[in-house]
Amino acid sequence: METEKVVSEAQELPKAIVRRVVKDTLSRCSPEDSDINVHKDALLAFSESARIFIHYLSATANDICKESKRQTMNADDVFKALEDIEFPEFVGPLKVSLSEFKRKNGGKKAGSSQNKEVQKKRKTGGPSKKSVGKSTPKKGDTGEK
Repeated sequence: METEKVVSEAQELPKAIVRRVVKDTLSRCSPEDSDINVHKDALLAFSESARIFIHYLSATANDICKESKRQTMNADDVFKALEDIEFPEFVGPLKVSLSEFKRKNGGKKAGSSQNKEVQKKRKTGGPSKKSVGKSTPKKGDTGEK
């Protein structure tokens, strides 16, 4: 009996996004042939190749992070990993994309203190910006005191 390696759905890249990236890239390489069809097997090969690349890059970046005696991987770990796995030509464009992303998002960080405060209020049932000044009576409550 042949044993096949099965990739869980959680590890698969979204097929629609892979298809869009492949088609966009191919249309830029060959502008005169704008309606490019890509066979399902080719899309699967692109998807699996990208998944393996992401896995390899993240494992290498994780090793770099651990060598630095840190637990949280950062962008510099990824840049160094790209150089270590011999893809230094990706570092420049990735840095540009990262700075553009930060600029568009106004320097917001997921773990900012303001964001944590909002999350804490939501968890504790404290008032949020939407509910301040609004009162909805509970079932059986007439609103009278």
